[in-house]
Amino acid sequence: MAKAPVLTPRATDFPRWYQDLINKAELADNGPVRGTMVIRPYGYGLWERMQQELDARIKEAGAANAYFPLFIPQSYLTREAEHVEGFAPELAIVTHGGGKELDEPVVVRPTSETIVNEYFSTWVQSYRDLPLLINQWANVVRWEMRPRVFLRTTEFLWQEGHTAHATYEDARDYAAHIHRNVYADFMVNVLGIDVVLGRKTAGERFAGAINTLTLEGMMGDGKALQMGTSHELGQNFARAFHTEYLSKDGTRELVWQTSWGSSTRMVGGLIMAHGDDGGLRVPPRLAPVQAVVLAIKDDAAVLAKVRETGERLRAAGIRVQLDERTDTPFGRRAVDWELKGVPVRIEIGPRDLESGTAMLVRRIPGGKEPVATDALAALLPGILEEDQALLLRQSREFRESRTAEVSTVEEAAEAAGAGWARIPWAALGPGGEAALAGRGVTVRCLVAEDGSVPESDDAPGTVALVARAY
Repeated sequence: MAKAPVLTPRATDFPRWYQDLINKAELADNGPVRGTMVIRPYGYGLWERMQQELDARIKEAGAANAYFPLFIPQSYLTREAEHVEGFAPELAIVTHGGGKELDEPVVVRPTSETIVNEYFSTWVQSYRDLPLLINQWANVVRWEMRPRVFLRTTEFLWQEGHTAHATYEDARDYAAHIHRNVYADFMVNVLGIDVVLGRKTAGERFAGAINTLTLEGMMGDGKALQMGTSHELGQNFARAFHTEYLSKDGTRELVWQTSWGSSTRMVGGLIMAHGDDGGLRVPPRLAPVQAVVLAIKDDAAVLAKVRETGERLRAAGIRVQLDERTDTPFGRRAVDWELKGVPVRIEIGPRDLESGTAMLVRRIPGGKEPVATDALAALLPGILEEDQALLLRQSREFRESRTAEVSTVEEAAEAAGAGWARIPWAALGPGGEAALAGRGVTVRCLVAEDGSVPESDDAPGTVALVARAY
């Protein structure tokens, strides 16, 4: 009788495979309140590495980290009508505290544009105070009706940037800089996901923004996942909160603003973009553990070699973990590391000591081969970079193979059943994305024919990217 697979095969039931992997790889559990999650240590390790890589890029872009309160007076949200209307169905509102009814209800932070502007309006006095570039790492709450761990949760972790500028052009260029040089650079070069950069249609913009830039990744089932967004807010929030500055010529001017964010949704994107029927495949540049050294048997000489090998790899700059749990069957441990997607396994047993080798197992391309133990520290950096490049290449090739060029709404809806469709924006007609209503697909973003981001919705040659989405 055939042995049951550890995970539901992706081709059989992709959503079930996704949930199986999260459970078996020990990434997260469902929280006690519907829509919440408990992120387990290995899953949080992935998020910490994402934080580190993104935070470095955000600081290179000139932004400094700060922190704003979790509770926001409800009156703040009502000052920007489009903003409160857009978030109203998702708000969690506290009406009682300390055993009594509050004088004013407070909203549990869904995003921080309103409270940030309350303080920006006092911090910004002169053109000398601009640009003001702030980022915060925080949790937010948006009441989710259809929760899925990492993808859509009532509470999630993220970073949100908020900036104020003297001119529209400066704000526009900064939003584009974050879009391309922070988010896209991280997602392509660290996550290994070949995202598409575009602009949201007017109907899909962030509530209160004049333009939203997005990054869309293709998942293993052909659906699209929005991996991050960067918004031009214009002067909408500045007007509502009187965020003004004294210009060089002595006049009072409203600032121009941006906001931008990415979240633990990226962990879900990592799983669905790179995972296979064996579990996760973690890009080496991201991996909290790039190599695990396993002792096959409880043997003093073997354990000594495992520790020595770990020290050499660590000295070579590789993130290493030792697995000396010889009271657990070796096969079970190997499967556990396979599920967790650690890029490289190095297996050492008594026979390996005799030959001066170790078994090198590569998770991303697959395969194993004996390698001289003394050569591992020199070989692994190059192997890890090869595997990083392979994941990105596979991501790009998969997206390109599942993206169709079409010319009609019917063709777009059919092609998006198996992947993505690119259709001239003008071909959707005067109603734009409304032409797709009821077909189970949406316009994920607008791109130029050459793949760049169009300057406006109606720029000549603008193409709509149509897909099913998470």
